[in-house]
Amino acid sequence: MDISLQVMALLVGVAGIAGFIDAIAGGGGLLTLPALLAAGIPPTQALATNKLQSSFGSFSASLYFIRSGAVKLQSMWLAIACTFVGSACGALAVQYIDASVLMSLIPIVLIAISTYFLLYSSTPNSDVTPRISEATFAFVVGGSVGFYDGFLGPGTGSIFSVCFVALARYSIVSATAYTKVLNFTSNIAALAFFIIAGLPIWELGLTMAVGGFIGARLGAKMVLGNGQKWIRPLVIVMSMTMAIKILWEQHPQWLSSVF
Repeated sequence: MDISLQVMALLVGVAGIAGFIDAIAGGGGLLTLPALLAAGIPPTQALATNKLQSSFGSFSASLYFIRSGAVKLQSMWLAIACTFVGSACGALAVQYIDASVLMSLIPIVLIAISTYFLLYSSTPNSDVTPRISEATFAFVVGGSVGFYDGFLGPGTGSIFSVCFVALARYSIVSATAYTKVLNFTSNIAALAFFIIAGLPIWELGLTMAVGGFIGARLGAKMVLGNGQKWIRPLVIVMSMTMAIKILWEQHPQWLSSVF
């Protein structure tokens, strides 16, 4: 596609902002996907290109968290494997299953996540006993949320975060760090199927990836620097924004009835 340098530069800037937000609270796709569509990219290619560029952002944040010691990768291999398989199955299933029913449930899940973080005033310490074992978390949470990300995807980071806090009893900073690793895993699994189908626009996706990579690295640094102050508000805002956006798209008549 013929995309001007001005539009390309704007998309890189949007990817940088999205990567920054996504590393902290998730929901960066709320910025990048509409921007790609506004640039005239067909929807399926926009989805694939967005997954391509966001994979670099989630990789950047994951790498920073691992190198800083915030994530112990050796304890995550089972969760990573389950998330990868789940996401791959979801990417396959979406080609054969009507997603409208699941799509209608997403706003409810996102509002529930917002409410949880809004009401949950104290963050558990790392020595609090988890409510489920690591293996159960890997199979149930990794597999199911990975499936959801491959199938649809909105709010995946927020769902992972609330599961780490509520079930694994991680602090909100640790939950954010571990979430990015699983989010990167599910991104790569879904991206593989987009690549097989030949959908990503490589030049555009890789160019945007530069902005996303830098933004995600800055966001990851902020999480470990002064993270707890900003994570909860951003998770709440991004989850509610995603819920409102999806409800708006599903029920446009609500807007017309107001005006």
